[in-house]
Amino acid sequence: MTTNAVPGPGTGRRVIEQRGLYFDELDEGVLYAHRPGRTVTETDNVLFTTMTMNTQALHLDAAWSAGQPFGQRLMNSMFTLATLVGQSVAQLTQGTIIAQLGLTDVSFPHPLYHGDTLYTETAITGKRLSSSRPGQGIVTMQHTGRNQDGVVVALATRSCLMWTRDAHASQQEPVEKGTIEA
Repeated sequence: MTTNAVPGPGTGRRVIEQRGLYFDELDEGVLYAHRPGRTVTETDNVLFTTMTMNTQALHLDAAWSAGQPFGQRLMNSMFTLATLVGQSVAQLTQGTIIAQLGLTDVSFPHPLYHGDTLYTETAITGKRLSSSRPGQGIVTMQHTGRNQDGVVVALATRSCLMWTRDAHASQQEPVEKGTIEA
């Protein structure tokens, strides 16, 4: 975990604020393992599927799905993708990303089922400073999701526009001094 240590408002104590890594802190070829894993549930699947108006019986109808090739309901692949990316945020991009630029090469080589635990790891596969946006850079990440048995269930390549440390610091507004009342 990377942190910013700043004085606490009116307390004199240091405050540790979790953040992601800046462009200049990310290294190509490094594998970042995001923990803890996330055990996915039937509730996750039904809620996400119905919220997104996806009426696919493979996610909602246990009896019908039992007669299909996998013999049970599958986790919604868009839930799997969102969780795959989401697991990387605290470690890599929390507060240091400017924008997600795109996702490519998304695949789901094996189903994720209710009760499986998704573990994600990210490799930085490329980075370059932006030619049009000083103090910012483009980072390419390869996310890999595995279940509790180590079987790959999701892959995605993601590109993000990221701050450099110095440019982001110069963009920050000064913290207002004030009091905190109990």
